Amino acid sequence: MATAQPITRDLTPRDWLEAGQALLKRGGLKALKLRPLADELRVSTGSFYHHFPDFDAYQGRLAGYFADQQITDLLAAVSRAERDPVGRIRLLSALVVRNDLARLSLAMRAWGESDARAKAAVDRHDEVVLGFLADCLRQAGFPEREAGLRAYALVAVGLSRIHAPSLREGFVDGMLDLLCRP
Repeated sequence: MATAQPITRDLTPRDWLEAGQALLKRGGLKALKLRPLADELRVSTGSFYHHFPDFDAYQGRLAGYFADQQITDLLAAVSRAERDPVGRIRLLSALVVRNDLARLSLAMRAWGESDARAKAAVDRHDEVVLGFLADCLRQAGFPEREAGLRAYALVAVGLSRIHAPSLREGFVDGMLDLLCRP
């Protein structure tokens, strides 16, 4: 069995944050520990301390990354890539599925049950995403209140753990059509 080769480039704090999110997606908060984190990046645990003073500080940065830089960067990229407001929602949906961001969001929500920083991060993240979706829906012609309700429904559908096998094919497209078209 071949062993993984160590990473040869210099790691950044973002690399550590992305690795932490990968662990959260796969195993939830119980998987987020220093040794598995270092193993994920194929480095020693000592290199962690070049970027973070301790694991508590890391967790605070991880929560903040989810709520701030990561989501604002994603939504800015979506806005640059697609002019049509419904097209932006469809592109965001595709990126959420491709990057398994619903699983990350669920893991963050579970973490938020026991950590005020994670809870605050989820709340900020939701505010940004709901605002983006509602704005797209207003641009698509929906009145303010209806745009907000539809935005909430889109987020709820995206976080839903229940997808009946018979509904999987075309489910996302069908829900987007239902919620994004007048």
